[in-house]
Parts: sequence; C-alpha cells; structure tokens
Amino acid sequence: MTSLTEQDIAQYRAQGYLVPAFTLPKARIDHLRKTLDRLILDNPGVRPEKLVSAHVVAPGDGKNDEGVKGDSAFLDLAMEPQILDLVAQLIGPDIILWGCHIFCKPAGDGQETPWHQDGHYWPMRPLATCTVWVALDESTVENGCLRVIPKSHAPQFTHPHLLEDRTDLVLNLRTRDDAFDAAEAVDLQLQPGQMSMHDVYMIHGAAQNRSAKRRAGVALRYMPGSSVFERNISPVNGKSGVPTAFATRPLWLVRGEDKTGRNDFKVGHYQ
Repeated sequence: MTSLTEQDIAQYRAQGYLVPAFTLPKARIDHLRKTLDRLILDNPGVRPEKLVSAHVVAPGDGKNDEGVKGDSAFLDLAMEPQILDLVAQLIGPDIILWGCHIFCKPAGDGQETPWHQDGHYWPMRPLATCTVWVALDESTVENGCLRVIPKSHAPQFTHPHLLEDRTDLVLNLRTRDDAFDAAEAVDLQLQPGQMSMHDVYMIHGAAQNRSAKRRAGVALRYMPGSSVFERNISPVNGKSGVPTAFATRPLWLVRGEDKTGRNDFKVGHYQ
C-alpha cells in the first residue's frame, strides 16, 4: 500500500491540500504525454484546457456526451492502485470515480483559471470530493501552475461566485474577491509525475500561461461512497464555461461500497 504520513494527512485536514511524496514513473508520464498529444489532435474543436471526461471512450465517432473524444489511458490512470491508496487515506475506503478533466495550457495563450471552489460547480450531495491533480508537464509559476488558498476549505462553505463575461477563461465563474486574501496563495509547482491533492471546498486557481512552455495536468475526481451524484442537479445552469452532462456522466465504484445505495453505475457506460 502506498502510504501518506501522519503529517501529510494532518496537512490535508488543516490546510486543504497536499503534495504527496509519491511520483509516477517517467515511462508512464511519457506515455500519457504522447496520448495527450493525440487527444488534442482528435479534438480540434475543443480548447485543450477543456478536455472534460477525457477518460470516457464512446462508440461511433468516439465523442462522449460532453463533446470530447477520450482515451482509456486516462481511465487507467484514474484507477491506478497507488493513487487510490492515497485517496482512501483522505476520504475513506469507499471511493467513486466521477470525473477526469485534462487542463492543458498551451504555450503563449494558455487560458486563466479564475479563483473558484470546485464544489460550486458539482452535483454530489453531501458535497465531498478529493481531486488528484497529476502533472504531465513541468508546472511552474511561469507557465501557470495551480495556486491554492490554504485553510479556505475549513468553513465547509461555498462562497458566492460571480459570472465573468470573458472568452479567455477556463471557467466562467469566480469566487468573490472579499471571500479570501489572494496574498495568502501558495503556488503548487510540480515536476512531471508529481501530483497535488485538494479538498472540494478549497479556493484555487491558475494564471494564464504566457511562457514558452506548455503546462498540462490531469484532474482526477473521487467522491466517498457516502455521497450521491445527483444527476438531476445542475448547480450553475450550464454557465461553468465547460461542457457538462451530469445526467449521463458515468461513475465507477473503484473501491469499497456505495454506502448510499443510490448511485447509478450503469448510466453513461457503453460496454
């Protein structure tokens, strides 16, 4: 079992985020980078920051209900036992995979991700998710690495978000400025194969990539088996800035049990 230290777990609880010591091997990352290059070519009409459900492979033209042609290599990544070991130590032994979003910011014009809370956008109730953000490229301040506001998860509250009328953003809704102090932000700079983990209530964002280096990462979304993915809820009424089809989004029970007995693991699956 891949283990977090007591200090790791304490930091996640207190600060809302963590960069574990575990790193994926170079050969795995090289394969995923090549897969991503192909995925970008296969999705010419989709901004590379908005490759939603990149782990879902559909029949026919291969596009899932969110308009993205995915690849099973990212589903394999989401089911990586060592990653699941880490997640289990933070949310418990019952784990449901409900999302995989590739955020690939091209050199020079990679879009900004405004300050936001993931939970503002998502339909699971109770609201609970651990996101594992796996770096495929070097992720630095210069190319727009993930930034977090420590302890912003602690109130377990989703702050009001404002709708932005801009075309240069990954997401269209941002947390109100009076909800946090941006001066407290921590930059999560990662090497390829490293990963960060953050809580569903964490305020976070990422600057535009104006550098000469691409910045790509895969966000893997896991909720505990004590939550229900409420398919009839659309929290932001299609105003997120990325396509979502929660009514047909496939779920995978990757460990343990669905404690609620209400999650549907058949909808959205093509096998």
